[in-house]
Amino acid sequence: MNDLAAFEQLMRRHNRALYRTARSIVKDDAEAEDVLQEAYLLAFRAMQNFRAEASMSTWLTRIVINEAIGRTRRRSAEIIPLDVEEAMDESHEQPEQALLRSEARRLIERKIDGLPDSFRTVFVLRALEEMSVEETAACLDIPQATVRTRYFRARGLLREALSRELDVALEDAFAFDGARCDRIVANVLERLKN
Repeated sequence: MNDLAAFEQLMRRHNRALYRTARSIVKDDAEAEDVLQEAYLLAFRAMQNFRAEASMSTWLTRIVINEAIGRTRRRSAEIIPLDVEEAMDESHEQPEQALLRSEARRLIERKIDGLPDSFRTVFVLRALEEMSVEETAACLDIPQATVRTRYFRARGLLREALSRELDVALEDAFAFDGARCDRIVANVLERLKN
């Protein structure tokens, strides 16, 4: 049981970054949650094989990336539109401000989703998760120069599409609220107990 408590803390520490990583690949909120849960189950079962050759976050990110890519390959070629609206606690903002912020966040998410696959994941890892070039290269198993090039090109494409809105609203892109975090942790813990 102590292992589950420690694993719960690990999930809570890495949930947001790993969710964003999965989301960057599958481009769907619910699918990203499923990917993350499956990746956590795989990680839990393989924890004894973790040799600390990479950081824990890099190791977990690789598992999430592999699960998301595998799921994307198994899924049909049809793109599933994002219709789900997440309820966010923006009670401290005026309704107009909350609406503008929400619209800007959705715009950014759509533009990020519109990036070519290879650019999108690099962008999410570098810009949203603030991973270093080295960490991103290790997670994606690509050269550091490729990470730099893809990140530069992704930013250029987004700048063209978003102009000034990018820098203002980027912080809230792909919100990961407490309810989603709690749901993922609870589902994984429940499946591990069975």
